[in-house]
Amino acid sequence: MTTFPHLGRHFRLNTRFLPVTVTLVLFALMFGVGGVLFDYFFALQNFLTLFVDNAPLGITAIGMTFVIVTGGIDLSVGSVIALVGMVSASLLGSHGWSPAGVIVLSLAIGSAIGLLHGVLIQYFEVQPFIATLAGQFLARGLCYVISTDRIPIEDPTYAVLANHHFELPWGDPAPWINSNVLLLVGVFAAGVYVAHDTRFGRTVYALGGNEQSALLMGLPVASTKVLVYVLSGFCAALAGVAWSISNQSGWGLLAKGMEMDAITAVVVGGTLLTGGLGYVAGTLVGMLVVGTIALFTFQGDINPWWQRIVMGLLVLLFCLFQKVFERKQATRTASTSHAPPRAAHAPAQRLSQR
Repeated sequence: MTTFPHLGRHFRLNTRFLPVTVTLVLFALMFGVGGVLFDYFFALQNFLTLFVDNAPLGITAIGMTFVIVTGGIDLSVGSVIALVGMVSASLLGSHGWSPAGVIVLSLAIGSAIGLLHGVLIQYFEVQPFIATLAGQFLARGLCYVISTDRIPIEDPTYAVLANHHFELPWGDPAPWINSNVLLLVGVFAAGVYVAHDTRFGRTVYALGGNEQSALLMGLPVASTKVLVYVLSGFCAALAGVAWSISNQSGWGLLAKGMEMDAITAVVVGGTLLTGGLGYVAGTLVGMLVVGTIALFTFQGDINPWWQRIVMGLLVLLFCLFQKVFERKQATRTASTSHAPPRAAHAPAQRLSQR
Protein backbone atom coordinates (compact mmCIF):
# COMPACT_ATOMS: atom_id res chain seq x y z
CA MET A 1 0.00 0.00 0.00
CA THR A 2 1.47 3.34 -1.10
CA THR A 3 0.36 6.54 0.65
CA PHE A 4 0.51 10.17 -0.51
CA PRO A 5 0.09 12.35 2.62
CA HIS A 6 0.66 15.65 0.77
CA LEU A 7 -2.76 15.41 -0.89
CA GLY A 8 -4.54 16.61 2.27
CA ARG A 9 -6.16 13.35 3.17
CA HIS A 10 -4.09 10.21 2.93
CA PHE A 11 -4.53 8.84 -0.58
CA ARG A 12 -3.75 5.13 -0.63
CA LEU A 13 -2.89 3.18 -3.75
CA ASN A 14 -3.06 -0.60 -3.55
CA THR A 15 0.22 -1.90 -4.98
CA ARG A 16 -1.74 -4.49 -7.00
CA PHE A 17 -3.02 -1.63 -9.14
CA LEU A 18 0.42 -0.04 -9.62
CA PRO A 19 1.18 -1.65 -13.04
CA VAL A 20 -2.22 -0.59 -14.43
CA THR A 21 -1.76 2.91 -13.01
CA VAL A 22 1.61 3.21 -14.76
CA THR A 23 -0.05 2.19 -18.04
CA LEU A 24 -2.81 4.79 -17.63
CA VAL A 25 -0.24 7.51 -16.95
CA LEU A 26 1.79 6.41 -19.99
CA PHE A 27 -1.27 6.54 -22.26
CA ALA A 28 -2.25 10.00 -20.95
CA LEU A 29 1.29 11.29 -21.56
CA MET A 30 1.45 9.82 -25.06
CA PHE A 31 -1.94 11.21 -26.03
CA GLY A 32 -0.99 14.59 -24.57
CA VAL A 33 2.25 14.66 -26.59
CA GLY A 34 0.27 13.74 -29.71
CA GLY A 35 -2.07 16.66 -29.08
CA VAL A 36 0.90 19.03 -28.91
CA LEU A 37 2.64 17.67 -32.01
CA PHE A 38 -0.29 17.09 -34.37
CA ASP A 39 -3.35 19.12 -35.29
CA TYR A 40 -6.77 17.64 -34.44
CA PHE A 41 -5.14 14.87 -32.38
CA PHE A 42 -7.50 15.67 -29.50
CA ALA A 43 -10.56 15.31 -31.74
CA LEU A 44 -13.09 12.80 -30.42
CA GLN A 45 -13.11 10.93 -33.73
CA ASN A 46 -9.35 10.52 -33.49
CA PHE A 47 -9.75 8.89 -30.07
CA LEU A 48 -12.56 6.65 -31.33
CA THR A 49 -10.35 5.64 -34.26
CA LEU A 50 -8.09 3.89 -31.75
CA PHE A 51 -11.00 1.53 -31.02
CA VAL A 52 -12.14 1.24 -34.64
CA ASP A 53 -8.68 0.30 -35.93
CA ASN A 54 -7.65 -1.91 -33.02
CA ALA A 55 -10.87 -3.75 -32.13
CA PRO A 56 -9.59 -7.15 -33.41
CA LEU A 57 -6.36 -6.64 -31.44
CA GLY A 58 -8.33 -5.79 -28.30
CA ILE A 59 -10.56 -8.87 -28.63
CA THR A 60 -7.51 -11.09 -29.12
CA ALA A 61 -5.63 -9.49 -26.22
CA ILE A 62 -8.54 -10.02 -23.80
CA GLY A 63 -8.40 -13.76 -24.47
CA MET A 64 -4.60 -13.64 -24.15
CA THR A 65 -4.94 -11.95 -20.74
CA PHE A 66 -6.50 -15.06 -19.20
CA VAL A 67 -3.71 -17.24 -20.62
CA ILE A 68 -0.92 -15.01 -19.32
CA VAL A 69 -2.57 -14.64 -15.89
CA THR A 70 -2.18 -18.43 -15.55
CA GLY A 71 1.51 -18.07 -16.44
CA GLY A 72 1.07 -19.42 -19.99
CA ILE A 73 1.40 -17.99 -23.49
CA ASP A 74 -0.45 -18.40 -26.81
CA LEU A 75 1.55 -17.84 -29.99
CA SER A 76 -1.15 -19.15 -32.35
CA VAL A 77 -3.69 -16.30 -32.22
CA GLY A 78 -2.45 -14.47 -35.34
CA SER A 79 -2.56 -17.65 -37.41
CA VAL A 80 -6.02 -18.51 -36.08
CA ILE A 81 -7.24 -15.07 -37.21
CA ALA A 82 -5.83 -15.68 -40.69
CA LEU A 83 -7.31 -19.19 -40.85
CA VAL A 84 -10.76 -17.90 -39.89
CA GLY A 85 -10.49 -15.26 -42.62
CA MET A 86 -9.56 -17.84 -45.23
CA VAL A 87 -12.26 -20.28 -44.16
CA SER A 88 -14.87 -17.50 -44.15
CA ALA A 89 -13.90 -16.21 -47.59
CA SER A 90 -13.81 -19.69 -49.10
CA LEU A 91 -17.14 -20.87 -47.67
CA LEU A 92 -19.00 -17.63 -48.40
CA GLY A 93 -17.69 -17.48 -51.95
CA SER A 94 -17.21 -20.90 -53.48
CA HIS A 95 -19.47 -23.02 -51.28
CA GLY A 96 -22.42 -20.71 -50.71
CA TRP A 97 -22.59 -20.93 -46.92
CA SER A 98 -24.71 -18.49 -44.95
CA PRO A 99 -22.88 -15.85 -42.85
CA ALA A 100 -24.35 -17.29 -39.62
CA GLY A 101 -23.08 -20.78 -40.42
CA VAL A 102 -19.63 -19.44 -41.32
CA ILE A 103 -19.36 -17.46 -38.08
CA VAL A 104 -20.41 -20.47 -35.95
CA LEU A 105 -17.90 -22.72 -37.75
CA SER A 106 -15.15 -20.10 -37.38
CA LEU A 107 -15.68 -19.85 -33.62
CA ALA A 108 -15.70 -23.65 -33.39
CA ILE A 109 -12.38 -23.85 -35.28
CA GLY A 110 -10.71 -21.34 -32.95
CA SER A 111 -12.08 -23.09 -29.86
CA ALA A 112 -10.95 -26.51 -31.17
CA ILE A 113 -7.39 -25.25 -31.73
CA GLY A 114 -7.41 -23.79 -28.21
CA LEU A 115 -8.70 -27.09 -26.84
CA LEU A 116 -5.83 -28.91 -28.58
CA HIS A 117 -3.34 -26.54 -26.95
CA GLY A 118 -4.90 -26.97 -23.52
CA VAL A 119 -4.87 -30.77 -23.72
CA LEU A 120 -1.25 -30.86 -24.87
CA ILE A 121 -0.17 -28.48 -22.10
CA GLN A 122 -2.16 -29.99 -19.24
CA TYR A 123 -2.23 -33.72 -19.96
CA PHE A 124 0.91 -34.22 -22.06
CA GLU A 125 2.95 -31.60 -20.17
CA VAL A 126 4.11 -29.84 -23.34
CA GLN A 127 5.44 -26.35 -22.68
CA PRO A 128 2.92 -23.65 -23.68
CA PHE A 129 5.49 -22.00 -25.95
CA ILE A 130 6.03 -25.23 -27.93
CA ALA A 131 2.38 -26.33 -28.02
CA THR A 132 1.06 -22.98 -29.26
CA LEU A 133 3.98 -22.53 -31.66
CA ALA A 134 2.95 -25.86 -33.24
CA GLY A 135 -0.60 -24.54 -33.41
CA GLN A 136 0.69 -21.40 -35.09
CA PHE A 137 2.39 -23.42 -37.85
CA LEU A 138 -0.67 -25.67 -38.22
CA ALA A 139 -3.16 -22.82 -38.63
CA ARG A 140 -0.91 -20.77 -40.94
CA GLY A 141 -0.20 -23.84 -43.06
CA LEU A 142 -3.90 -24.60 -43.41
CA CYS A 143 -4.38 -21.07 -44.76
CA TYR A 144 -2.15 -21.86 -47.74
CA VAL A 145 -3.78 -25.25 -48.23
CA ILE A 146 -7.02 -23.35 -48.85
CA SER A 147 -5.38 -20.83 -51.18
CA THR A 148 -2.11 -19.01 -51.70
CA ASP A 149 -3.95 -15.91 -52.95
CA ARG A 150 -6.18 -13.36 -51.30
CA ILE A 151 -9.86 -14.40 -51.50
CA PRO A 152 -12.41 -11.56 -51.70
CA ILE A 153 -15.63 -11.69 -49.67
CA GLU A 154 -18.63 -10.45 -51.63
CA ASP A 155 -21.37 -11.47 -49.20
CA PRO A 156 -23.97 -8.65 -48.81
CA THR A 157 -24.31 -9.19 -45.04
CA TYR A 158 -20.58 -8.75 -44.53
CA ALA A 159 -20.67 -5.68 -46.80
CA VAL A 160 -23.44 -4.07 -44.73
CA LEU A 161 -21.57 -4.75 -41.46
CA ALA A 162 -18.35 -3.38 -42.94
CA ASN A 163 -19.85 -0.16 -44.28
CA HIS A 164 -22.40 0.69 -41.60
CA HIS A 165 -21.31 3.30 -39.07
CA PHE A 166 -23.02 4.12 -35.80
CA GLU A 167 -23.01 7.88 -35.35
CA LEU A 168 -22.75 9.33 -31.85
CA PRO A 169 -24.86 12.38 -30.94
CA TRP A 170 -21.93 14.68 -30.20
CA GLY A 171 -20.22 17.25 -32.37
CA ASP A 172 -20.54 18.31 -35.97
CA PRO A 173 -19.66 16.27 -37.93
CA ALA A 174 -20.88 13.50 -35.64
CA PRO A 175 -18.19 11.02 -34.57
CA TRP A 176 -18.82 7.37 -35.39
CA ILE A 177 -17.90 3.81 -34.49
CA ASN A 178 -18.46 0.53 -36.33
CA SER A 179 -19.79 -2.92 -35.44
CA ASN A 180 -16.32 -4.14 -34.44
CA VAL A 181 -16.18 -1.56 -31.64
CA LEU A 182 -19.53 -2.78 -30.33
CA LEU A 183 -18.16 -6.32 -30.46
CA LEU A 184 -15.06 -5.21 -28.52
CA VAL A 185 -17.21 -3.54 -25.86
CA GLY A 186 -19.24 -6.74 -25.45
CA VAL A 187 -16.13 -8.92 -25.17
CA PHE A 188 -14.59 -6.46 -22.70
CA ALA A 189 -17.69 -6.46 -20.47
CA ALA A 190 -17.85 -10.26 -20.58
CA GLY A 191 -14.13 -10.53 -19.85
CA VAL A 192 -14.35 -8.28 -16.78
CA TYR A 193 -17.33 -10.25 -15.48
CA VAL A 194 -15.70 -13.66 -16.03
CA ALA A 195 -12.39 -12.56 -14.49
CA HIS A 196 -13.77 -11.02 -11.31
CA ASP A 197 -17.26 -12.40 -10.70
CA THR A 198 -17.08 -16.10 -11.55
CA ARG A 199 -15.48 -19.16 -9.98
CA PHE A 200 -13.60 -19.75 -13.22
CA GLY A 201 -12.01 -16.31 -13.04
CA ARG A 202 -10.99 -16.74 -9.39
CA THR A 203 -9.46 -20.11 -10.25
CA VAL A 204 -7.49 -18.52 -13.11
CA TYR A 205 -5.87 -16.07 -10.67
CA ALA A 206 -5.25 -18.76 -8.08
CA LEU A 207 -3.65 -20.98 -10.74
CA GLY A 208 -1.36 -18.18 -11.86
CA GLY A 209 -0.44 -17.28 -8.29
CA ASN A 210 0.54 -20.79 -7.20
CA GLU A 211 -0.62 -23.92 -8.99
CA GLN A 212 0.20 -26.24 -6.10
CA SER A 213 -1.74 -24.11 -3.63
CA ALA A 214 -4.68 -24.07 -6.04
CA LEU A 215 -4.58 -27.89 -6.17
CA LEU A 216 -4.45 -28.14 -2.37
CA MET A 217 -7.50 -25.87 -2.15
CA GLY A 218 -9.41 -28.32 -4.34
CA LEU A 219 -9.79 -25.95 -7.29
CA PRO A 220 -10.37 -27.44 -10.77
CA VAL A 221 -6.88 -26.67 -12.03
CA ALA A 222 -6.81 -29.10 -14.97
CA SER A 223 -10.08 -28.03 -16.54
CA THR A 224 -9.32 -24.34 -15.94
CA LYS A 225 -5.95 -24.56 -17.66
CA VAL A 226 -7.57 -26.20 -20.68
CA LEU A 227 -10.44 -23.71 -20.76
CA VAL A 228 -8.21 -20.62 -20.78
CA TYR A 229 -6.69 -21.82 -24.07
CA VAL A 230 -10.16 -22.58 -25.43
CA LEU A 231 -11.13 -19.02 -24.47
CA SER A 232 -8.04 -17.61 -26.17
CA GLY A 233 -8.78 -19.57 -29.36
CA PHE A 234 -12.42 -18.44 -29.26
CA CYS A 235 -11.41 -14.77 -28.90
CA ALA A 236 -8.87 -15.10 -31.72
CA ALA A 237 -11.55 -16.62 -33.96
CA LEU A 238 -13.95 -13.81 -33.03
CA ALA A 239 -11.23 -11.30 -33.93
CA GLY A 240 -10.80 -13.17 -37.23
CA VAL A 241 -14.50 -12.75 -37.98
CA ALA A 242 -14.24 -9.02 -37.16
CA TRP A 243 -11.16 -8.63 -39.34
CA SER A 244 -12.65 -10.52 -42.29
CA ILE A 245 -15.70 -8.24 -42.12
CA SER A 246 -13.52 -5.12 -42.08
CA ASN A 247 -11.16 -6.27 -44.85
CA GLN A 248 -13.86 -8.00 -46.91
CA SER A 249 -11.34 -10.71 -47.76
CA GLY A 250 -9.29 -13.60 -46.47
CA TRP A 251 -5.52 -13.81 -46.83
CA GLY A 252 -2.90 -16.23 -45.58
CA LEU A 253 -0.62 -13.41 -44.42
CA LEU A 254 -3.38 -11.67 -42.48
CA ALA A 255 -2.55 -10.83 -38.82
CA LYS A 256 1.08 -11.87 -39.21
CA GLY A 257 2.72 -10.87 -35.92
CA MET A 258 -0.63 -10.24 -34.21
CA GLU A 259 0.37 -12.57 -31.37
CA MET A 260 3.23 -10.21 -30.50
CA ASP A 261 0.92 -7.19 -30.60
CA ALA A 262 -1.54 -8.97 -28.31
CA ILE A 263 1.19 -9.97 -25.85
CA THR A 264 2.48 -6.38 -25.93
CA ALA A 265 -0.98 -5.01 -25.11
CA VAL A 266 -1.35 -7.47 -22.22
CA VAL A 267 2.12 -6.85 -20.76
CA VAL A 268 1.97 -3.08 -21.19
CA GLY A 269 -1.51 -3.29 -19.64
CA GLY A 270 0.03 -4.49 -16.38
CA THR A 271 -0.43 -8.27 -16.50
CA LEU A 272 2.57 -10.07 -15.02
CA LEU A 273 4.19 -12.58 -17.37
CA THR A 274 4.77 -14.86 -14.38
CA GLY A 275 1.02 -14.98 -13.80
CA GLY A 276 -1.29 -14.32 -10.89
CA LEU A 277 -1.84 -10.60 -11.47
CA GLY A 278 -3.52 -8.74 -14.31
CA TYR A 279 -6.69 -6.96 -15.31
CA VAL A 280 -8.81 -7.00 -18.46
CA ALA A 281 -9.22 -3.21 -18.09
CA GLY A 282 -5.43 -2.86 -18.09
CA THR A 283 -5.26 -4.85 -21.33
CA LEU A 284 -7.73 -2.43 -22.94
CA VAL A 285 -5.50 0.49 -21.94
CA GLY A 286 -2.50 -1.44 -23.28
CA MET A 287 -4.35 -1.75 -26.60
CA LEU A 288 -4.82 2.03 -26.62
CA VAL A 289 -1.08 2.51 -26.01
CA VAL A 290 -0.24 0.23 -28.94
CA GLY A 291 -2.82 2.02 -31.11
CA THR A 292 -1.44 5.44 -30.17
CA ILE A 293 2.05 4.40 -31.27
CA ALA A 294 0.60 3.38 -34.65
CA LEU A 295 -1.30 6.68 -34.81
CA PHE A 296 1.95 8.57 -34.26
CA THR A 297 3.64 6.84 -37.19
CA PHE A 298 0.62 7.48 -39.42
CA GLN A 299 0.01 11.15 -38.60
CA GLY A 300 3.70 12.00 -38.40
CA ASP A 301 4.48 10.21 -41.69
CA ILE A 302 7.15 8.19 -39.86
CA ASN A 303 8.66 4.94 -41.10
CA PRO A 304 6.24 2.27 -39.73
CA TRP A 305 9.15 0.08 -38.62
CA TRP A 306 9.75 2.61 -35.84
CA GLN A 307 6.44 1.41 -34.43
CA ARG A 308 7.96 -2.05 -33.93
CA ILE A 309 11.10 -0.59 -32.38
CA VAL A 310 9.12 1.49 -29.89
CA MET A 311 6.84 -1.43 -29.03
CA GLY A 312 9.87 -3.64 -28.43
CA LEU A 313 11.38 -1.05 -26.11
CA LEU A 314 8.08 -0.70 -24.26
CA VAL A 315 7.82 -4.45 -23.70
CA LEU A 316 11.40 -4.52 -22.43
CA LEU A 317 10.82 -1.61 -20.06
CA PHE A 318 7.61 -3.10 -18.70
CA CYS A 319 9.28 -6.50 -18.22
CA LEU A 320 12.03 -4.80 -16.22
CA PHE A 321 9.40 -2.88 -14.26
CA GLN A 322 7.60 -6.16 -13.54
CA LYS A 323 10.83 -7.68 -12.20
CA VAL A 324 11.34 -4.75 -9.82
CA PHE A 325 7.66 -4.91 -8.80
CA GLU A 326 7.83 -8.67 -8.13
CA ARG A 327 11.00 -8.32 -6.04
CA LYS A 328 9.45 -5.58 -3.91
CA GLN A 329 6.33 -7.67 -3.45
CA ALA A 330 8.43 -10.70 -2.45
CA THR A 331 10.49 -8.61 -0.01
CA ARG A 332 7.36 -7.14 1.55
CA THR A 333 5.79 -10.60 1.90
CA ALA A 334 8.96 -12.05 3.42
CA SER A 335 9.33 -9.23 5.95
CA THR A 336 5.68 -9.60 6.96
CA SER A 337 5.91 -13.37 7.39
CA HIS A 338 9.13 -13.23 9.43
CA ALA A 339 8.10 -10.34 11.71
CA PRO A 340 6.91 -11.81 15.05
CA PRO A 341 3.63 -10.46 16.41
CA ARG A 342 3.78 -7.77 19.06
CA ALA A 343 1.85 -9.84 21.57
CA ALA A 344 4.56 -12.47 21.53
CA HIS A 345 7.20 -9.87 22.40
CA ALA A 346 5.28 -8.14 25.17
CA PRO A 347 5.93 -10.71 27.96
CA ALA A 348 9.62 -10.90 27.08
CA GLN A 349 9.94 -7.14 27.21
CA ARG A 350 8.27 -6.99 30.63
CA LEU A 351 10.54 -9.73 31.98
CA SER A 352 13.65 -7.95 30.73
CA GLN A 353 12.52 -4.74 32.42
CA ARG A 354 12.15 -6.57 35.74
